[in-house]
Amino acid sequence: MNAQSSPAASRQIYWPSVITVISAAILIGAEVFGAAFAGGWALAILFGLDDFGAHILQAILFGLGVVIMVAFIRAAQRVEPFTRRA
Repeated sequence: MNAQSSPAASRQIYWPSVITVISAAILIGAEVFGAAFAGGWALAILFGLDDFGAHILQAILFGLGVVIMVAFIRAAQRVEPFTRRA
């Protein structure tokens, strides 16, 4: 099999897109995980939970934040592909 018949061999990482998506993910991740921490703390106070309950709420919201970030990265990769044809 030669290099022209293999589609994976003709692809290269397009660094500007990768850096753009990673930069946006860092910014959005700081907001999402900060909101998860603060939201868990605020909800624990609202519902009168102890520290353990606050940590549980924060962990649940943190997990939701991970799901949101994975969805963001996948959607961003469709808009800004990480590879280009050489």
